[in-house]
Amino acid sequence: MAEATETPGQNHRALGFTVAGLIFLADQITKYIVTYPLQLQQRRILPLLDFFDLRWVENRGVSMGFLTATSDLTRWLLVALTAAISVGVVFWLWREKRRDDTVALAFVLGGALGNIVDRVRYGYVVDFADLHFGDWRPFLIFNVADAAITIGVLLLLFRALLTRERKAPHKEV
Repeated sequence: MAEATETPGQNHRALGFTVAGLIFLADQITKYIVTYPLQLQQRRILPLLDFFDLRWVENRGVSMGFLTATSDLTRWLLVALTAAISVGVVFWLWREKRRDDTVALAFVLGGALGNIVDRVRYGYVVDFADLHFGDWRPFLIFNVADAAITIGVLLLLFRALLTRERKAPHKEV
C-alpha cells in the first residue's frame, strides 16, 4: 500500500473548507438541540455530570464579555467585524500550503461562521457548555464554535511559536 505524502506547495483547500463546514454543522446542530428539543432557554440549567452542566447564556459580546453589543447598531458592527475577520481567514486558508495550519484555520472559520449566524438570527450567540469543578469555572460558558476557535488559534500559535522551518545549510564559496 502506497504511503500518502505531502507534496511541497500542495494546497489543502478542500480539506480546510470541509473541516470548517463540519465544525459549523456541529455547532449549529448542538445549538438547535439545546434551544428546541431540550428547551434550555426555559429551563436555564440542565445538570448532566458533577462537573458539566448545560446552562443557557445569551452572549451579546465576544470573548470574555468584550465588545458587548448593547444596541442594534453595535450588534451589526460586531457582525461586520467578525465577518471581516472571517473573510481574512478564508483568504489565509485559500493560500495556506501547510495541512496543519489549514486545519487550524478551518476550526477558526467554522466556529466564527457558527457564531455569526447566531448573532444575525438572534442578536446574540447561544452559549450553553458549563464546565466546572465545584464553584470553580476554568472557562466562561461556551459552545462548539467557541471551542473550535480556541483550539484553532492555539494550534496556530503553537506551530508559530514552537516550530521553525528548517533552512537549507548555507554553503561558503
